[in-house]
Amino acid sequence: SLGLSIYLSVQGGVVGVVTTNLLIRGALLFSVGVFLALVLNLLQVQRNVTLFPPDVISSIFSSAWWVPPCCGTASAMIGLLYPCIDSHLGEPHKFKREWSSVMRCVAVFVGINHASAKVDFANNVQLSLTLAALSVGLWWTFDRSRSGFGLGVSIALLATLATQLLVYNGVFQYTSPDFLYIRSWLPCIFFAGVITMGNIGRQLALYEYKFIQEKTHQD
Repeated sequence: SLGLSIYLSVQGGVVGVVTTNLLIRGALLFSVGVFLALVLNLLQVQRNVTLFPPDVISSIFSSAWWVPPCCGTASAMIGLLYPCIDSHLGEPHKFKREWSSVMRCVAVFVGINHASAKVDFANNVQLSLTLAALSVGLWWTFDRSRSGFGLGVSIALLATLATQLLVYNGVFQYTSPDFLYIRSWLPCIFFAGVITMGNIGRQLALYEYKFIQEKTHQD
């Protein structure tokens, strides 16, 4: 009876820690998503930016108010979903599991987005193919899991469809659409973003797992 009480107490403590850590991870992922949405919007809107021009703040917040929260929510969902899928498949993701790798992944993602706005190509097909190759290269360099690739493609397609519907209904528009109502390179950006947030989510989940293991051993 005493042993059972101790076991239940330990398990209850672990469940509480898991719930708390899940909320913390969700909040962190949401914050990262909002931050990246603001930064990437700045890269898309600004041209020839020097060091902090006077209108930089207004440029950061020039997108519709709902875009950063939507990106934050999507980031939280993706970042929590990736380690959950890994656990369900019984395939813990161990490829390049350190923060330096995650930071490089974020930097490459920002670079891909920057290229979509800044680099001049002969035509949109060439731009789209280049960004597609860069996005797959990002997955190969920082992920390499089949579940990561599958989730990336699936979520990118859903996000592209949602964007098409938003533009169709007049919520916003692209200056030079070449793929129905949007730019043809947009799915590549979505895919790279999903892989990036999945990487961040996995890294946060790894720290939670280590913390719970240490707490269980201590108890």
